[in-house]
Amino acid sequence: MSLNESSPHAEDAAAAVQAAAVCHAHKFGGSSLASAAHYRHVARLLAEDGVPAQIAVVSAMRGTTDSLIGQAHAAAGGHDWRDAWAALADRHLAAARELDPADTSGTATWLEDAFGALRRQLDAAADARRLLPEEAATIAGLGEVWSSHLLHTALGGEAQGWACLDAREVLVVHPGELGAGVDWAESRERLAVWRQAHPQPRVVVTGYVARDAEGRVTTLGRNGSDYSGAIFAALFDARELTIWTDVDGVLSADPRMVPDAVCLSSMSYAEACELAYFGAKVLHPQTMAPAMQRGLPLRIRNTLNPAAPGTLITAESQAAASPVKGLTLVDDLAVLELSGAGLIGVPGTAERMFSALHRAGVSVTMISQGSSEHSICCVVRAAQAGAGRAAVEAAFADARADGLVEGVRVTPEIAVLAAVGDGMVGTPGVAARLLAGLAQARVNIRAIAQGASERNISVAIARADAQRGLRAVHAAFWLSPATLSVGLIGPGNVGRALLEQFADALPRFACEQRPERQLDLRLRAVADSKRMLLAARQLDPATAADALADGEALDLDRFVAHVRADHLPHAMIVDCSGSNAIAERYPEWLAAGIHVVTPNKQAGSGPLARYQAIRAAARSGGQFRYEATVGAGLPVIQTLRSLIDTGDELTEVEGVLSGTLAWLFNRFDGSQPFSELVREAHRLGYTEPDPRDDLSGTDVARKLVILAREAGRTLSLQDVEVESLVPEALRSVSRDEFFARLGEMDAPMQARFAHAQQQGLGLRYLAQLDRDGKARVRLVTPEASHASLHSQLTDNLIQFRTRRYAANPLVVQGPGAGRDVTAAGVFGDILSIAQTLGARA
Repeated sequence: MSLNESSPHAEDAAAAVQAAAVCHAHKFGGSSLASAAHYRHVARLLAEDGVPAQIAVVSAMRGTTDSLIGQAHAAAGGHDWRDAWAALADRHLAAARELDPADTSGTATWLEDAFGALRRQLDAAADARRLLPEEAATIAGLGEVWSSHLLHTALGGEAQGWACLDAREVLVVHPGELGAGVDWAESRERLAVWRQAHPQPRVVVTGYVARDAEGRVTTLGRNGSDYSGAIFAALFDARELTIWTDVDGVLSADPRMVPDAVCLSSMSYAEACELAYFGAKVLHPQTMAPAMQRGLPLRIRNTLNPAAPGTLITAESQAAASPVKGLTLVDDLAVLELSGAGLIGVPGTAERMFSALHRAGVSVTMISQGSSEHSICCVVRAAQAGAGRAAVEAAFADARADGLVEGVRVTPEIAVLAAVGDGMVGTPGVAARLLAGLAQARVNIRAIAQGASERNISVAIARADAQRGLRAVHAAFWLSPATLSVGLIGPGNVGRALLEQFADALPRFACEQRPERQLDLRLRAVADSKRMLLAARQLDPATAADALADGEALDLDRFVAHVRADHLPHAMIVDCSGSNAIAERYPEWLAAGIHVVTPNKQAGSGPLARYQAIRAAARSGGQFRYEATVGAGLPVIQTLRSLIDTGDELTEVEGVLSGTLAWLFNRFDGSQPFSELVREAHRLGYTEPDPRDDLSGTDVARKLVILAREAGRTLSLQDVEVESLVPEALRSVSRDEFFARLGEMDAPMQARFAHAQQQGLGLRYLAQLDRDGKARVRLVTPEASHASLHSQLTDNLIQFRTRRYAANPLVVQGPGAGRDVTAAGVFGDILSIAQTLGARA
C-alpha cells in the first residue's frame, strides 16, 4: 500500500469524524406529527437535509400529552378514562398500520403492548385512587416514546441507518427554581455508552422525558421538547438545531391577534430569551440556554411550508428596519401597589416588599417605581394577587400602624405588553413610538418598566385594551406610520374617478428602498346606498366599484367597524355620496378617531348644531377635510383658512362657485338657446344627474354657507337669499318631464341676456357675502372689469376681501367642475391627512 493510500479502518474513522462535524439536529413539534401523512412528510424533510449525521427529537402526536394527563387524573379521581384511552390507542395504531401495513418493523405490535401496559397502569391508579409523581411523569411522557417509534418506522428504521433513543436512557436532570437543569457530565457519559451499542449516524430521540439522579422518570415540563432538542443538539455536538413548528418562523406578534404580524428573518439569543421568558409561544424559555452556551445556531421553520427560510437565531442578529423585533402579551395579571409618604428615602423598602412576595411564593412579572419613591408597584399573576397582598401587608404592618404606609392596593384585569429588540439599544424615540401607538388606540398605561439593557420596554395596561394595544403598537413599528384603512362611500362619478386615481398612485407610494417614506393606503371597503364590499386586507381600486355589484347588503355600522380595524393605526372614511344621512354620522366617526374626507356639502352647510358637533369632534378625534365641497380641486378653503389663521379678517366674499353655471354663462352668448347649452353640459358630465340641482342655486348657496362658517359666521342655508334659474312650473315635475320642457327656460333667459347686452355687460351667476353678513346667490350683470367676465369655461372664481386685501381682493381661480378635478381635491385632502400622520408621499 502506497503512502497515498489509506486503510479501510482509517477511511471509516475519517468518515466518522466528517459525520460528527456536520451533524444537524431537528426537533419536530406535535403539530408536525399529527398523522401518518405528517410522519411521512417529516421523513422527506429529513432526507432533503442531505447531511451525513442527523438527530430528530420528537414531541408526542398533537393532543396526546393532554389526553394522557387527563386519563391519569381521571383514573386517580375515580372517573372514566377508557374512552379516551381507546381513542388514543386507535389513533396511534392506525398511524402505525398506515406507515407499515405488513408490520415488518413490529411497531404496531409494540404499540399494542405499550397501550396494554398503560391500561394496566391506569387500572392500578383507579384501584388505588392515587398516582405517585413518578407514575404521573411516566404516563405524561409516553406520547413522545410512541411518537419516536412511529417516526423511526416512517424513516425506514435501522435498515436506513436510523437508531431510536429513549431519552430516559441517557438524559439526567435535576430540579431547579428555573426548571429542570441538565447533569451534562453524567448525560454525556451515558450517551457515550449508548452510542457504542448504537453507532448509526442518524438517531430519533424522544423529547420531553428524562430521569433524575435517583433514576426516577421525570419530564422537562410542558412544551419541554424544544428544550430536549437543544439539549441533544449539544450532546451530539450538532452544528445547527432546526425547530419545526406550524408557523413560518418567529413572528413579530401573535398572528391570531395581529393579522399583519411579520416573520422575522433573524434574531439574537438575547432577543429570543426576552421573548421566550416573556411568553412568546414559539420557543420554550429554557431552549436558549444550551444554544447560548455553545453558540449553537437555532432555526425556526414551518413543517407545512418548508420553502420558507424561517428565523435564524444566533449570537448577533441582522440589522432590521424596526428597532423592535417582537411584541408579546401576558394576560391574566394584576398590579400590586404599595404606597405611602413613609416610603420616601427609606432604604430597603423594595427588598422588604419582594422578600415578602418570595416567601409567599408569588412570582413577579414586572416592577415599576417612580423616582419620588412614594409608591412601588409590581405585576403578579392574578391568581397570586390575594396571597401577594396579604404577604406585603403583613411585612409592612408596623408602618401601616404608624400611618407611614397607606396600604396595598390590587388592580385586577391587567395585561403586560412587552416590546423586545436589540435595535432598541441606544436608539432614541423607541418609547415614544410605543406610547404614541397606545395613545392612538386610546389605551391607558397603568405602569411602565424598561431594563438598563434597553432591550425590553414593558407596559401594564387594562386587560380589555390588550389586543387593541398590541395591534396599535405593532402598527407603530412594523407598518408605515401612515398606514390608512380606507372606506369609500358613494362610488359614483367622483367616487369612481377617485378610485382610478388611487389605482394610478398606489405604486408610487410603495417605496421599498425607503420604507419610512411609504404611504400604505389600503382601500378595505366600498359601499353605495344598498350594498357594501369588505376586504380583510385591501380591495383593488381599479375593480372595486364594479365588484360592488356582488357585495352584501349595506350595514353601515359593520362597514365602519371593519374600516376601523384595531390592527391598523389609522382609519379614514371618504364620503362621496352627497347623502345627508351619511353626514349625520360624521360626529360619531370623528369622535372615534376616524378621519373623514368628503366633497359632500351636507355636513358643512347643514344644520348649524350638527356642523358645530362635527367641528368639536374633529378637535379631539379624527381629522375632517372638505376642500372639495367648495372649489372641487381648488385650494379655496385652504386659502381662507390661511388668512384667518394668520390673523386676517374676512369682510366680503364674491364669486362664481359653480363650475356648471360658469360653463353655461361663459358659453351663453345668445347664438343658441339656453336649453341646448344645459343639455350639452349634462352630456359632458358637468351637471348633476338632475340639472335643476345646479340651476336652482341651492348648491352655490351651500358653498357660500361653508365659506361663511369657515370664517366664523353663524350662517345657515335658510339665511341665504337664493335666485333659482328654474321656472316655477318646472321645479316639481319629474326629471324626464323637466328635460322635455327645458325649452320653457329659453325666452326668459334670452330676455335677461338682451337686457345685459344693451348695457354692454354680461350675465354671471354670483355668490355674495357682504361685510354685514348678508348672503345672496343670484344672476347679476357685473361691471365690465369684473374678473368673472374674463374667466375660462368651467372656472370657479372666488374673491376674498379682507382687512389686508381691502382694495385689491385675493382671487382663487381655476376649473371648478368635472369628476376628475373634484376627485383630485378629495385625494389632496387624503394626502394632507397622511402627511400629518408621517407619510412623505
